[in-house]
Amino acid sequence: MSAKEKTTGFLAEFRKFVARGNVMDLAVGVIIGGAFQSIVNSLVNDVINPLLGMLTGDSESLAASLTFQLPGGGQLMLGSFINAVINFFIMAFVIFLLVKGINAFHRKKEAPKAAQPPKPSAEEVLLTEIRDLLKEDRHE
Repeated sequence: MSAKEKTTGFLAEFRKFVARGNVMDLAVGVIIGGAFQSIVNSLVNDVINPLLGMLTGDSESLAASLTFQLPGGGQLMLGSFINAVINFFIMAFVIFLLVKGINAFHRKKEAPKAAQPPKPSAEEVLLTEIRDLLKEDRHE
């Protein structure tokens, strides 16, 4: 097999992989998640952090109020770490709600309607009558 045939086969396999619905759904989810991340960042940095910063006695954000100078010249940025944790929990909670909603939607969609047994076909009715007649003939 030549290198060109391997490349063509690889590209065909890649096209098949990308064309599947799950990959496209994942791509849309990543794009929406990225856009939503900026909303969550703004919520944490512009709303939650100043409120938490007030609790620590600083009028600025939590990240600024929980930054400590280390003896070696570095900084311990505990506030930034707490920001990241808050962002994570908000995103995880929203994703949990989305998945829960989607699963509930799929369960409703897949829920069987009042399962009634199908009516027997004309052939089945005729065979049942023949069976019953044969039973009657044997007992007489």
